[in-house]
Formats: sequence, C-alpha cells, structure tokens
Amino acid sequence: MLAELTKDKLKVEVYEDRAALGQAAAAQVAIMMRQRLAEQETISMVFAAAPSQNEFLAELCKAENLDWQRVTAFHMDEYVGLTAEAPQSFRRFLKEHLFDAVKPGQIHYLKGDVSDAVAECQRYADLLTAQPPSIVCAGIGENGHLAFNDPHIADFNDSLLVKVVDLDAASRQQQVNDECFEQLADVPTRALTVTVPALTNAQSMFVVVPGKTKANAVHQTLNAAVSTDCPATILRQHKGAVLLVDRDAASQLAMPERVETGAD
Repeated sequence: MLAELTKDKLKVEVYEDRAALGQAAAAQVAIMMRQRLAEQETISMVFAAAPSQNEFLAELCKAENLDWQRVTAFHMDEYVGLTAEAPQSFRRFLKEHLFDAVKPGQIHYLKGDVSDAVAECQRYADLLTAQPPSIVCAGIGENGHLAFNDPHIADFNDSLLVKVVDLDAASRQQQVNDECFEQLADVPTRALTVTVPALTNAQSMFVVVPGKTKANAVHQTLNAAVSTDCPATILRQHKGAVLLVDRDAASQLAMPERVETGAD
C-alpha cells in the first residue's frame, strides 16, 4: 500500500497499480465473506460490472476457502433493451468474469430486455428485500455515480430500491471510453439501477476505482460537499465503506504516506 487516509467515516487505501489494487480488494472482500459466512448460513452480495473491476474479480475468483454455494449474488444495473447475450450486457459481464468461475448458490439477474421495466424493478426490489445484501462490491463512475445513479437522478433518500433511469451524457461517454461501445450513439439512453439507499444499506462496501479517468471523481468524492452533485460523496457517511484506488486514480489527491486525516 502506498498510502492510507480517512475522510469522515470513509477509509481510503492507495495502491501502486491495478494489479496490486485488485489483489488487495479481493483479499479484503474474501476475509469479510469468510467472517459473515462464519456468523450466518447464507449471505447476499451485490457486484458492479465494469472494466474497472477486472483485476479485482479475477483475483476474487482465485480466493480459497469460500463457500460460494452459500452466497446469493445480485448486480447493480442493466441497460434497457439489451439481451443477456449482448456483449455489453452487465449480466454477461459478471457471468463471464465471476459467476461461471465461482458458481454462487443463487444468482439474481436484473433483466433489461423485459416488456415492463417498472415491474422488473419491483421484482428485483422484492428479491433485495427478501435477501438484504450485507456486502457491496462497487466502483465509481467518471461523473461520481454509484451504479447508474447519475448526479441528475441520484437520491440519497430514495423510496425505491430499484428504478428506471435516463443516463446522462457523461455516463454514456464513459462506456465509449471503456471501449464497451464504439460510439456514443450506440450507448443505450436508459437503464435499470439499484438505488443509492439499496447499496449503502449494506454493512460493508468495497469500492474499487483504478485509472486516471477516475482521478477527478475520486478527488470530488473525498473533497466535494456530500451531495448528489457527486453521488459517491455519500460513501463518506458509511462507517463500513473502504475506497481502494490505484496511483493513477489518486493522482489528484494530496497523499501523505499512511497518514489519517479528517476522521470522525
């Protein structure tokens, strides 16, 4: 680890590169999973689907002594209109990068290719209510979003657990930047997303954020006022959250080595 600090309630850890970040994040998530599985028969988890999670998910697949058959897996979002087989589908991403390898006991997919998107949101919300996630593995968008809760629609007190949203231009452009789509016109304009309260209600959040394209979002997350202008700022009010970044993502931060600042 290059540096660690605390901002409000949020623990922040900085690693040399994506590989070191992925290893550290997977190790911490695996430890928490083992702890929770020692305390209860089953656990529920939510996973982000994005290229930023590649190294973390690859390392988590290697973690030993994890009884994945006792894990119920959810994911954060899906594009409206995309099938599960589409190359950009988040269902397909997590199936290929995690679920096929570890084989959770239950996997609940959020379906974007249904005739009634609102009903699908309610179905998924009911599943989340029945099996509340205790661990969330997340990222942060270039505009500071959590899942697809972009600044213009994020609500820290949302009454819904899952909803249909219109994606803002920054979110859609990020998908091009991540080489998920060739051009902006190809990116869907709507998605289904798990809401901010549904994520932050989890006891533990591991937020993995690599890359220079996320440097401003990380800076804003730690230094802007806590508001939906940068949805990820809400992490600073979560005592069970840890933000793990690499040197590139931390490039706009002042980083005294292993110094804690701003702790509650």
